Amino acid sequence: MALSLAQASDVVDAALLKARELGLRPLVITVLDPGGHPVVIKREDGAGILRPQISHAKAWGCLGTGSGGAAGARHATRDPAFFAALAAISEGRIASSRGGALIRDKEGNLIGSIGVSGDRPENDEAVAVAGVESADLVADVG
Repeated sequence: MALSLAQASDVVDAALLKARELGLRPLVITVLDPGGHPVVIKREDGAGILRPQISHAKAWGCLGTGSGGAAGARHATRDPAFFAALAAISEGRIASSRGGALIRDKEGNLIGSIGVSGDRPENDEAVAVAGVESADLVADVG
């Protein structure tokens, strides 16, 4: 199963709806395919100028490491030198922070990733999970 444009759009729209329900700051949400290519990127009015790059780096980092953002954040805390090396190897395209998740189908197959940026990491993560689960998919945050 591949992540379709319609599914990715639904995921992002549901995540943004959840963010508005929670009263979060303006967000940027990026959904990537398993190869790291953008499928959908939405930037809310008022989101900071670096937020698109951060949301992309959260989603890309999940794909690159094969684990969700929460797992990456824990690993980065335990082994900062390794994550500094990953940042160099990836030419700065990786962010190890909550707010990123692998997107899996119900069988556990990897079909993409999501990155959310704009609020506290735990809020970004909650929005990512809500969006993915709204499409009857699995958000793997680690």
